[in-house]
Amino acid sequence: MRSEIQTFTGGFTATNGHTFPAPGGLIAVDAPDGMAVWLERTGQTVAALFLTHWHFDHVIDAARIAREHACPVYAWRASTRADRLEDMLSGFLGFDIGVEDYPVHHSLEGHDAVTIAGADFLLCHVPGHSPDSLVLIHEPSRVIFAGDTVMDGGIGRTDFPGGDFELLVTGIREKILTFPPDFRIFPGHGRVSTVGEEQRGNQWLR
Repeated sequence: MRSEIQTFTGGFTATNGHTFPAPGGLIAVDAPDGMAVWLERTGQTVAALFLTHWHFDHVIDAARIAREHACPVYAWRASTRADRLEDMLSGFLGFDIGVEDYPVHHSLEGHDAVTIAGADFLLCHVPGHSPDSLVLIHEPSRVIFAGDTVMDGGIGRTDFPGGDFELLVTGIREKILTFPPDFRIFPGHGRVSTVGEEQRGNQWLR
């Protein structure tokens, strides 16, 4: 088993998916377009899939990964085409995004902690980008999987249905930036940063 987090970036939105080594096997965090093929090519077998939120670019390979790896899926709850922005963006882009429905074996709505593949995590619900956005924190590794909440010098966009700028910024300040500055942030887009970097340099959070 790999000893460090691996990151794949796929799809036209350049969305990140990560794999995290847990005692019970690898945990995949998000499922962007092409991640299933990347897992196969790199020889990684997934024991569980965690979805930070239900927007299409983070879940497009979720059904395939769940099927090919026979792994449980952890998410806020099951999603619809509207939740995934399929109809809205298909009309705008001129082609059907067409996300395959995926199972949610473990609904995390209302939870503030979860054990996945033998690893214990804190959960923070940080809506504002998407109503269901979850942040997954592994304190022993000092790692935060932030999805599209906070990212290197930026925040998730808030102009999609259910978006709320003030709600997102408040959630980031109160639920993410309160961790020690050396905690690494693995975002849904862009490079890895730290809590300290975002505290000091993120203009959206000042």
